[in-house]
Amino acid sequence: MLYIRADMNEKIATGHVMRCLAVADAAKIKGEDTTFILADHQGVEPIRRRGYRCVVLHSQWNDMEGELPALLAVIQDYKIHRLLVDSYQVTANYLKQLKQHVELFYLDDLNAFCYPVDALICYANYWEKFQYHKRCKQIKLYLGTRYIPLKKAFFYCPKKQVKLQAENLLLLSGGTDPYHVLSNILERIDRELYGKITVICGIYYSNYPSLCKTYAAEKNIRIYQGVPDIEHYMDEADLAVSAGGTTLYELCAVGTPAISYSIADNQLENVKKFQEDGLIPYAGDARKDPVIDQIVDYLEFLCKNRRARQEQSLKMQELVDGKGALRIADALMDERRIK
Repeated sequence: MLYIRADMNEKIATGHVMRCLAVADAAKIKGEDTTFILADHQGVEPIRRRGYRCVVLHSQWNDMEGELPALLAVIQDYKIHRLLVDSYQVTANYLKQLKQHVELFYLDDLNAFCYPVDALICYANYWEKFQYHKRCKQIKLYLGTRYIPLKKAFFYCPKKQVKLQAENLLLLSGGTDPYHVLSNILERIDRELYGKITVICGIYYSNYPSLCKTYAAEKNIRIYQGVPDIEHYMDEADLAVSAGGTTLYELCAVGTPAISYSIADNQLENVKKFQEDGLIPYAGDARKDPVIDQIVDYLEFLCKNRRARQEQSLKMQELVDGKGALRIADALMDERRIK
């Protein structure tokens, strides 16, 4: 049995739990079940819907040191020997206390401090800047895009077939859209240019009913919320616009050319590295930049430029092979890593 400590809510959205579910799915393929440990009930339904058990600590998700007595009791009751933690709310003391009782794995992409753990996983495309090998000499390290934890639908994606002109546009916002990027894009773009425009809103997107009502008469626009099969929409899209984060790695796996923007500090390194490497153009920070203007410009260029989209697609799929969750599960289960 694997055990994972993660949370999701309207503040931190769904990313932590989603990538941990990918690891759980990969472990299930290898014959190992997973139990999730959460602060509260907000993530229970989607986790149970995927077939996994949950233990709720009844604690505050943003006060992890406060949950230690309850978590240590769970570790003792369930005889947990190994634990994967995925949260930005951890402190050095929290991890140090846990490490005394379990073999501790931590999933990181911030490098907030020197983590007192047994093993560290960082799949971020900018991992090299953290210099883990110099700073974490006594820790097992699993580094780079080989360890991007995508769900099993992304494990074996074929090469993308790039059309002469982008006909299907996909707009994504992640779990939330606090700066109304989706609605602003729809207002500004030439909507008749595309045969289909698919809009995927996150489960915490509060403007969903209004957005549906606004574009109900436009037959080429389809708006969905919290879809379970995001890979289907990514695969059929010719071009996508997305906030930073794991979604960009998913787009890489299917090879769908994309434009990115950021809405939070923890997305900045991710989107800027994609831009720097010539994989995904970055339109800016929605909190302060005129991202809609930049997105419109990028769309106008890429829509009719097959060569640019084809080059982008090839680079994206070269970076991400989709098997990262299998490799993480392998590490957690002490098995031979996938080559």
